[in-house]
Amino acid sequence: MASPSPSPSPSSAPSHRPAHRRSLRGRRTVVLTAAVAAAGVGAGVLVMNANAGAVDLYHQVLPAKDGWAASGSGTTGGAKADSAHTFTVSTRAQLVKALGSVTDTTPRIIKIKGTVDANTSDTGKKLTCADYASGTGYSLAAYLKAYDPATYGQKAPAGTQENARKAAADKQKKNIVFRVPANTTLVGVPGTNAGIRGGSLQAQNVKNVIVRNLTFADTQDCFPQWDPTDGSSGEWNSNYDSVTLRGVTNVWADHNTFTDAPTFDSAEKSYFGRKYQVHDGALDITNGSDLVTVERNVFSNHDKTMLIGSSDTDSTGKLRVTIHHNVWKGIVQRAPLARIGQIHLYNNVYDTTTLNGYAPKYSIDSRAKAQVVAEHNAWKLPSGAKAAKLLSGDGTGSIAGSGNLVNGTATDLVATYNAASSKKIKTTVNWKPAFTAGLQTSAKNLVTELGTTTGAGVLS
Repeated sequence: MASPSPSPSPSSAPSHRPAHRRSLRGRRTVVLTAAVAAAGVGAGVLVMNANAGAVDLYHQVLPAKDGWAASGSGTTGGAKADSAHTFTVSTRAQLVKALGSVTDTTPRIIKIKGTVDANTSDTGKKLTCADYASGTGYSLAAYLKAYDPATYGQKAPAGTQENARKAAADKQKKNIVFRVPANTTLVGVPGTNAGIRGGSLQAQNVKNVIVRNLTFADTQDCFPQWDPTDGSSGEWNSNYDSVTLRGVTNVWADHNTFTDAPTFDSAEKSYFGRKYQVHDGALDITNGSDLVTVERNVFSNHDKTMLIGSSDTDSTGKLRVTIHHNVWKGIVQRAPLARIGQIHLYNNVYDTTTLNGYAPKYSIDSRAKAQVVAEHNAWKLPSGAKAAKLLSGDGTGSIAGSGNLVNGTATDLVATYNAASSKKIKTTVNWKPAFTAGLQTSAKNLVTELGTTTGAGVLS
């Protein structure tokens, strides 16, 4: 089994600067171009902070005032990692070893070079759903026969095939879930198409995590569960978000790309009259998570994209999240769905054109007394689409804010929604955003600007 290789010391490590980002920070910088042949990835760019010296991509921390994650102790990830806890990984086995124990809080930096395929064995063998099912007795055909509502009824599945499904699911879970300890930075190495395919990065009850410059693709559950009690017609439910944050504090997710590609939902069959859903969330923030900044990511080709708050009774006083300068395209819903917390959305772009079969239902849902401020965002609506369908809610949530554009025209989104809905969204909130680095008070150029400055592969 290959081991993750310790990376060069910070003085010789590859270093990079996202030029467009630093212009938003109000930081004094000097740009230096440097060859870093010792790192094996060619030339890079250094950021010279007038107060902190040279900072390469892997040691960068969340700038001051950059969203809720800048609150409290701030978010530094593994910036203090020593050479023994700085790794470059290219395989699943290497990534698992570099992450180490979830209880080990030693600062660490993990550089992901190329695409890590989560569905591989420790020796690098490609694994399929059939491999996970092997030896468990599970088969989809047998499962469908056992729990057909026409003969089994509307009760929850139980018995031999459900037990076999759980056993197969457990085998997949052990392989594709990566647990992130506190004080960790995960960054994709520029120029290598860095990312994780088919895996689920999970941070639970930890603090101080940074995730940047990675593509999360096709996080797929081989063994969805049939639940006939979900809604009026039942649903197929899957596990595994691409990134899951549960009970975390101070997390920065920046310049990542989230997509179902190449396995789009439209390719899946329907059973019992419902779509066989193999994808769950893209980036979910739940179970009392707090102080999270999500910026300059691309979310595309996905259904249930971002959930904030696991239930209507999630932790009051937490779930403080900033979401800014992201692009959402081909997103069906939950961009985000917000419960309870104080959520600030600014300078995002929403393209609601149907993409690869992903037909948008709504963008932002405020419920369970969520306090959302949405300002200076831009929506692109196709011909015939209605602005009244951009929002959703249960009648208890709030959305405040101004400066939002729909096809370039200033639009009061809440008033437009409320005029067409019986469940009114409230327009006042009990807080005022204070962490607003880079906020642009005009959204008119966002569609063009964010088209080239968001997502994985931009930091170079």
